[in-house]
Amino acid sequence: MSMVTLPGLQEMIDGISRERNLPKHAVQAALREALLKGYERYRRTHRPDTSIFDEEYFNNFEVELDIEDEGFRVLATKAIVETVDNPDHQIALEEVQEVAPEAQLGDTVVLDVTPDQNEFGRMAAIQTKQVLAQKLRDQQRKLVQEEFQDLEGTVLPQARVLRFERQSVIMAVSSGFGQPEVEAELLKRDQLPNDNYRANAVFKVLLKRVSEGSHRGPQLLVSRADAGLVVDLFANEVPEIEDEIVRIVAVAREANPPSRSVGPRTKIAVDTLERDVDPVGACIGARGSRIQAVVNELRGEKIDVIRWSPDPATYIANALSPARVDEVRLVDPESRQAHVLVPEDQLSLAIGKEGQNVRLAARLTGWKIDIKDTAKYDYEAENQKIAELAEQRRLAEEAAAAKRAEEEALEEEYDEEDDDEALEVEEAVETEAAIAPAADPETDAPAEEDAVDELADDEPAALAEDELEDELEDDAVAEDEADLAAELDEEDLDDDLDELDEEDLDEDDLDEDDDKA
Repeated sequence: MSMVTLPGLQEMIDGISRERNLPKHAVQAALREALLKGYERYRRTHRPDTSIFDEEYFNNFEVELDIEDEGFRVLATKAIVETVDNPDHQIALEEVQEVAPEAQLGDTVVLDVTPDQNEFGRMAAIQTKQVLAQKLRDQQRKLVQEEFQDLEGTVLPQARVLRFERQSVIMAVSSGFGQPEVEAELLKRDQLPNDNYRANAVFKVLLKRVSEGSHRGPQLLVSRADAGLVVDLFANEVPEIEDEIVRIVAVAREANPPSRSVGPRTKIAVDTLERDVDPVGACIGARGSRIQAVVNELRGEKIDVIRWSPDPATYIANALSPARVDEVRLVDPESRQAHVLVPEDQLSLAIGKEGQNVRLAARLTGWKIDIKDTAKYDYEAENQKIAELAEQRRLAEEAAAAKRAEEEALEEEYDEEDDDEALEVEEAVETEAAIAPAADPETDAPAEEDAVDELADDEPAALAEDELEDELEDDAVAEDEADLAAELDEEDLDDDLDELDEEDLDEDDLDEDDDKA
């Protein structure tokens, strides 16, 4: 068997495997695909005038690598036929039986179609090199996807800054101890304003998404601004959260405020089912040691830990911490609107700088919160508005209920009409069956009369139409006969008149003869 030699094949595979952190079998698979593409280019170059080489034409070809002898062969699987139409896919039975007499039609054989070393060509080698690079990138992406697809939404503890591209930071991350590092991208919107990204600096990041496909750039997207990062940091610092004694109910985070004058801030609601455990104190720790570790990792971000409550009013009051709340009025529980009454000196604290505090509280609780001054709050006017709103909602609900009832009534009426029609059809069928003449077994009726009776029973409407047509035809015939008779009478009358005229003429002639005589 012939072979195209590739000097240094073993060293090349080992080097690519080390450089790209790929297993050797993946490199060999990529090399086989690239060499097959090079062989396709070689065949197309030698037959440029033909268009038979479609995408599936070379599916029966494969490349075999010989690592020890440092070369490769091209093999083709061909079907045994009587008459060869395509020599690349078929081979004659006689030709095969010269080597293997037991061969039969329909069998397949594998043949060596390796070109000569000098015939492979420069263009085929360039094609092989380009395809190899592409296949290696595809193998890398596939391995990265398999390695990190189960880690989406988790925190990667060691993300090292490599370089900067435009406004993004390219970082090196690893899925575990001893695993090779993979590039990940930290977008501008996922960065923290207080972070100092410099070369080789290490951060904790959240893996947001593992991209699929062959797009350019890193395949992993990480974030420092996601709320899940705060949750994971607290879970690592607070053993009660890890043991599920304390649970995190909700998190609202504004890592990149709209204004530079406002710093990043987070509100987190915690709860517990244990009476002897203070969930807020457990998260803060002795002298704030636990929460301080989270704040340091987030580069000084403000964090408010509040107690969750099933009562919406209490929960909203806690969410506006550190402001002191006088009263929480649930104006419209269905649309989740609430008025929060605070003293005049607590207004700015409750609203926060540029509305950040009340904005985060609304996100945390899911309620629309309006901050009101207790001294200026008009209870009567607000109660009237609440009553009007409730009345409008009641009327809307009644109208909707009436509309639903009307639709249901129409549906029932349609159903009853359908049932009545079906019942009428059934009664008509039963009546026709009851009045149909029964056959008398003692009477030997002719076969033709039985057939006519059967037809009359099965198709009364058709017979009625035939009788009507017969009557119309009879009437038409009678009219035609009457017209013909009238015409005949007119002709006879004309003949009689003609005869009378002739007799008158004869009498006149006789009178003239008499006068002459």
